[in-house]
Amino acid sequence: MANPYAQIFAAKGTVGFTLAGLVSRLPLSMMGIGIITMLAQSRGSYGLAGGVAAAFTLASALLAPQVSRLVDRFGQSHVLPVAAALSLLGSSALLVFTHWRAPDWTLFVFAILAGCTPSMSAMTRARWTELYRGRPELKTAFSLESVFDEICFIVGPPIAVGLSVGLFPEAGPLAAAACLAIGVTAFVLQKGTEPPVKPAETMAPGSVLRYPALRVLIVALAGMGIIVGTIDVVSVAFAEAEGRPAAASLVLSLYALGSCIAGLAFGAVRIGLPLAKLFMIGAGMTAASTLPLLFADGIGSLATMMFISGVFFAPTMIVALSIGETAVPPSKLTEGLTWLTTGLGIGVAAGAAVSGGVVARFGVQAGFTIALAAGALILAAAFWGYRRLSWIESDSTTARASEVVSRAGAQG
Repeated sequence: MANPYAQIFAAKGTVGFTLAGLVSRLPLSMMGIGIITMLAQSRGSYGLAGGVAAAFTLASALLAPQVSRLVDRFGQSHVLPVAAALSLLGSSALLVFTHWRAPDWTLFVFAILAGCTPSMSAMTRARWTELYRGRPELKTAFSLESVFDEICFIVGPPIAVGLSVGLFPEAGPLAAAACLAIGVTAFVLQKGTEPPVKPAETMAPGSVLRYPALRVLIVALAGMGIIVGTIDVVSVAFAEAEGRPAAASLVLSLYALGSCIAGLAFGAVRIGLPLAKLFMIGAGMTAASTLPLLFADGIGSLATMMFISGVFFAPTMIVALSIGETAVPPSKLTEGLTWLTTGLGIGVAAGAAVSGGVVARFGVQAGFTIALAAGALILAAAFWGYRRLSWIESDSTTARASEVVSRAGAQG
C-alpha cells in the first residue's frame, strides 16, 4: 500500500512551502511565552509580563483574519511581506524598549503591532487546498498540518524560555522574530505553489462570518481551545498539588503525543463516512474524553487520561478544517481557515484564564469542570449545526461533480 504522505509530496514545490510554513509558524508558539519570560526577568513583574503577552495574543487573534482577508484579495506574495515587516517592526521595538526600560505603556503598543503576524498555518493549508481540492489527499495534508501545529507548540515554548533564561532576556522573542523573517521570506519566494488571486468581480462580498456553517465550526473550535487552555493550567496545578511539579511536562507531552499519533493515523486512512457525521462522532468522543479527568487521583491516571483525550483532538480538528474548506467560497478560503484557528486560539486563552480562576477559588479538581463544559459546548455546536454542515458538504460535492462533467464536456 502506497504511503499517503509520500503521495502528497509528489507535487512539485510541496516540500519547500511546507518547511517554510513550519519555520514561519513557530513564532506564534514562541512569542507569547518569550514575552512573559523576558519581562519577568528584566522587569521582575509577572503582572506586566502577562498583560503584554495577552495584548500580543489578542492582537494576533483579531488581526490575523484581516491579514488573511487581504491575502485572498491581493495574494500571498503581496500581503505577507508587509504583514511580517509590521510584526517584525513591533517585535524589534518591543525588545529595544524593554532593554532601555522604557515606560510600560510603550510595551503594550509594540506588542499589539507585533501581533500583526500572519496565520502561516492558514497560508500553507490554502496552498494544499489549491493543489488537492476535492481529493482525498487534502485530508492527508490537513492531518500533517495539524501535527505540525502540535509540534510547534511542543518545541516552541521550551526553545523561547531556554534562550531567554540561558542567554539574555530578549533572546527568546528575538529568535521568534528571526523565524518569522526567515520562514515568510522563504515561503513567499516559492511562487509556483501560491494560490492564484481570484478576479475582483468574482470575490464574495462581506466577511466570512456571515456564513452560518463557519460560525458553527468557530464555536466548536473555541470549545476545543478551551479544553486545551484548561488542560495546560490545571495539569500544572495538579502536578504541584501532588508535590511533583516537573511531572506536568510529562502529562502535557502525552496529551500532545496522543494528538500527533492520532492525527498521522487519521490522515493515512480513507474513511467513507461524510465529514458532517465524522465531525459529530469526533465532537462526541472529545466531549466524552473530558469526563474521566474529574476522577484523576494521581499523576499516572491523569497522564493516561490525557493521552486518550489527545487521541480525539487532532482528528476532530482535521475534520473541522476540512469542512471549513467547503463552508466558504474559494475566494474567501484563507480568511475562513484563519477564523477557525483564531477561534481555537481565543478558546485557549479563555480556558486558561477561567480555569486559573476556578482552581484558585475552588481547587484543582474543580478546574477540570471547565473542560467538561467546553466538551458540552462542542457537542452542542455539532448537534446544532449538523444539518447545515451536511448541506454544505452535499452542495460542495454536487458543485465539484458538475465541474468535472463540464470539464469533460469541454475536452470532448
